Amino acid sequence: MMKAIWNHTILAESDDTIVIENNHYFPPSSINKEYFKKSESHTHCPWKGQASYYNIEVNGEQNPDAAWFYPDASHAAKSIEGYVAFWKGVEITE
Repeated sequence: MMKAIWNHTILAESDDTIVIENNHYFPPSSINKEYFKKSESHTHCPWKGQASYYNIEVNGEQNPDAAWFYPDASHAAKSIEGYVAFWKGVEITE
């Protein structure tokens, strides 16, 4: 069971992550939505498409743009469409 943890709190938990480019992508149903706030940030990956971001908020602390997902992934990345990955200090552990 993979877990995404930040500020001593489990953000997501799943035994069905998909690993791409050393990032664990968690199924949308596995995230604890109470900690996720949509960000206005976007980036573009040449083969995955346009990424959208979430700000993470836990116990009054904020980690801006600490999670991302592809709401409309390219054909090559359809397997991770809607799945959520993390960075910026979010620990991924078993």
